[in-house]
Amino acid sequence: MTIGLITAFLLGFWGSLHCVGMCGGIVGVLNNSLANKDGNKWTFWLGYNFGRIFSYSIAGGIAAFVGSNLFAVINPDYAHRIGMMLSGLFLIAFGLYLSGWWYGLSWIERKGAILWQKISPLTKKFIPVKHVYQALCLGALWGWLPCGLVYSALVWMFTLPSFTDGMTHMAAFGFGTLPMLLLMSSVAEKISRLAKNNMIRKIAGALIIVFGALTFLGVAHIHSGHDHHHNHSQHVH
Repeated sequence: MTIGLITAFLLGFWGSLHCVGMCGGIVGVLNNSLANKDGNKWTFWLGYNFGRIFSYSIAGGIAAFVGSNLFAVINPDYAHRIGMMLSGLFLIAFGLYLSGWWYGLSWIERKGAILWQKISPLTKKFIPVKHVYQALCLGALWGWLPCGLVYSALVWMFTLPSFTDGMTHMAAFGFGTLPMLLLMSSVAEKISRLAKNNMIRKIAGALIIVFGALTFLGVAHIHSGHDHHHNHSQHVH
């Protein structure tokens, strides 16, 4: 469990360069709405981001719940293998996308934009932001912005056994994205230049590709072996 949470955090951290491109406009709007908040800006920024992470957690819980029920009709050993392999493929695709080597994952973001068109008008109710609870609500809506990184992580959540597991892993993923997005709130221009650096994006993308490959080949084998051992022990008892 702990290794899974650390892995989820690292995935969010490595992939958060993508957040700079996806969320740059939103960060600008939020910064403008906090122009007169002075020292309280960080309180509001934490509110935005905790709201965003809350939405990720809910989405992760739903994905795990749906996945565990779908896979319940399949042999658990095969179900876990299939789930981890699909997750690995999505992570490899996102790594290629982040690196600029292949943009095939962009179609998923375009599909997600349909949902975002329905949600985004609600954000106007909370701008300008005057209270922290408004920042939390705005962040919770922001969490549904279509994002290939988030979708790749959610495919992984389909392989987890329970709603709680999905929530905690997506929360860890969200906290992984937090350092980059908090930095954007104060040094957006410098972070934007960093995120556009081809070498840095390729390194981050390569790390995610390696993780995806390990998920596809190695982790799937380890987990399925563990599940087989667990099932055998239950049968003995």
